[in-house]
Amino acid sequence: MLKNIRSLSPFSLMLLLTSFTMSISQSTMTTAYPILMKQFGIDAAAVQWVTSGFMVAMTLVMPVSPWLLDNLHMKTLLNLIIAVFLVGTAIAMVTPNFLGVVVGRLLEGVAVGALFPTYQAVIMENTPEERRGIAMGAVGLVMSSALAVGPIVSGIVLQFGTWRVLFAFFFIVLLVLSIFMQGQIENTHPMNKRDFDFLSSFLLIGFAGILYTVSILPAKGWSVGLAVTLAVSVILLVIFVIRQLKQDNPFLDLRVFEHQGYLPAMLLTGMSYSGLITATVIMPLYFQKVFGLAPLWSGLLMIPAAAFLSYLNPKSGRLLGQIGLRPLVLIGSTMMLAGYLTLAIFGTKFLILAIAGAMLLEGGNAFIMMPAVTAASNALPKQLISHGTAIITTMRQLIGALSILVAGILIGFFHADHSYGHSLNLTAAWFVLVPLTGYLLASRIKTTKE
Repeated sequence: MLKNIRSLSPFSLMLLLTSFTMSISQSTMTTAYPILMKQFGIDAAAVQWVTSGFMVAMTLVMPVSPWLLDNLHMKTLLNLIIAVFLVGTAIAMVTPNFLGVVVGRLLEGVAVGALFPTYQAVIMENTPEERRGIAMGAVGLVMSSALAVGPIVSGIVLQFGTWRVLFAFFFIVLLVLSIFMQGQIENTHPMNKRDFDFLSSFLLIGFAGILYTVSILPAKGWSVGLAVTLAVSVILLVIFVIRQLKQDNPFLDLRVFEHQGYLPAMLLTGMSYSGLITATVIMPLYFQKVFGLAPLWSGLLMIPAAAFLSYLNPKSGRLLGQIGLRPLVLIGSTMMLAGYLTLAIFGTKFLILAIAGAMLLEGGNAFIMMPAVTAASNALPKQLISHGTAIITTMRQLIGALSILVAGILIGFFHADHSYGHSLNLTAAWFVLVPLTGYLLASRIKTTKE
């Protein structure tokens, strides 16, 4: 693992560290929900905005990243992204009301949404094709491990401090990293300045609308307003797609789908992310609702899965160049299948097996997500990599949010007739369908090395 990280340039390494810090914040606040609800006197539906707002803002900005890369110098862009995140974190840290927390999280989401596709595209563009698997193995430590580490960090911090200390922690760490980064930033992406397409950027609200609907549905249920929001969002996205296909220099180049191998690789990243985010959502429920553990122990028991994921990510990057993508997908899908089955059969009976199930779910992700991102980028010419990466990161968020929605619906449906523990087992059993799609997508991948 360290060998993979050392192979990156100092600039790429600083990008990884910054991205790791910012991306941890994506999954930290769920542990603080009960505390926020008590302090501000809000219900579960309202507190959900701390995460839902973050994800909506992040998804809204991701498709804009190719334009930002083409029109802003790297140093300006990165400092702007970090500044937005720091301002959002500071607002959330000192606000006297819950609205300030939501506004702060929205700004954090905007920053993370701009950074995720940007740093992946930059690393891919500046890494020879034969070494991209290794580089993206290191990137996988950020994309996957950070999501798993979030609940662990928040559980530890909240055991000894308030939720404000959690925001202060991220503010200080990121501020220090940004200071050290200044001398390492390189303007490696070629400029391709063009006018900002305001109409296309407005139509991107469709992405945010769909994600908002998916995020809020478990707490609110269907209503006329929510159905209208979803319908309008879909219409906006259809218009967005038509507009991009008609433009010579589109805001988001959808011609990436014309390149063989891109579409199945993109779907595989979403499928694997579904397994990862499902693990981070349902495992704390197993630990706290079934085994009656405190939030601190619930977070600490996620460490084995996170460590396993971190250990496997660089290895999968090296294996991509040796055996190709299809065998990795089969390995990862089998691990995820075994993880869901372990939870479905033994999740409520033996704590050690519940932990093992989480390890298999997150470990399987290591063999699919970043190798698939690498394969998708390898299928594209260099000038389309930033567009392909933006589409992948956006679709990954939508699929992840949809997975959370489905998990919540299934748990609620089964809990009507079964104990909470048994409803979790049944939910895990139904999610077996996720890795089964991995086998199907593997059949669409060329057998030659990617």
